[in-house]
Amino acid sequence: MAKCLVTGGAGFIGSHLTALLLRSGHEVTIVDNMATGRQDNLKAVADHPNLHVHVGSITDQMFVTELMRGMDVVYHLAAAVGVKLVADDPVHTIETNIYPTEWMLKLAVQSGCRFFLASTSEVYGKNPVDKWTEDEDLVFGPTSRPRWAYGCSKAIDEFLALAYHRKFGLPVVIGRFFNVVGPRQVGHYGMVVPRFVDQALSGGPIQVFDDGSQVRCFAHVEEVVNCVYQLTESPAAAGQIFNIGSDVPVTIRELAEEVIQRTDPNVEIVHIPYQQAYGADFEDVRRRVPIVTKLRETLGFSPTRTLGEILDDVIRWKRESANS
Repeated sequence: MAKCLVTGGAGFIGSHLTALLLRSGHEVTIVDNMATGRQDNLKAVADHPNLHVHVGSITDQMFVTELMRGMDVVYHLAAAVGVKLVADDPVHTIETNIYPTEWMLKLAVQSGCRFFLASTSEVYGKNPVDKWTEDEDLVFGPTSRPRWAYGCSKAIDEFLALAYHRKFGLPVVIGRFFNVVGPRQVGHYGMVVPRFVDQALSGGPIQVFDDGSQVRCFAHVEEVVNCVYQLTESPAAAGQIFNIGSDVPVTIRELAEEVIQRTDPNVEIVHIPYQQAYGADFEDVRRRVPIVTKLRETLGFSPTRTLGEILDDVIRWKRESANS
């Protein structure tokens, strides 16, 4: 049994990872400031004897120092997330994503614990290639566009983590998430699947930003956290970066149509300009598709659930939550 710390453990991905770690026999301490996390996400495991929940901020260095004492593994998932939140408050994004990561890496070196860093497909910026490998160039827009603050800050996190691996031998694994979706995800911060499902279940319309031709790939959270766990357990993954997600592309318009097909065929789609949703200086990425060969070669598997299966699971959870 390992002692594991999960930052952001009451969040969407963090709560699913916490449940997996507990099922695997580990002792789990989570920290979450509950800004985007929720106690309700942990209700299925709330009474587990090996779970310890702390409400607080990863920006509090003394607090984090105490939490990391004696840990064997750190899963660092806490970050400023969501397109809208990032666009609205880039200062918060930068401060939350960089400084706590550097502090935790320093502490991890002292204790020798394993370290998983949750990163994002946003680090690729607007690289124009059709599909991205882990070694693609990072292509960001100008600093006058706040939406790039998230990708830049997570790229710095990656540079820090890899530097600590090279200099101190810290066993770090970096996972770049591509549109992780599933039960417990909310649409308040620009997450497209729960937002579309909420809009459809309330009678519509579904609001598609721009023309809907943007391309994304969606992976179920349960498959993603299994990849995270297996990579962190694998010595061969140390010091490596992995794309984690589905590699099956879908346009946002097609996503909206799939949601309508599974909820209410009478729901309409309306198109909203980006500027109306995020402000005049917003800039988006038109296509975001990973190559997950490295993940498959390392683990022997990658996320495979279809979009339809994922949407059915999200819709089922939304309806059950509304009736509970």
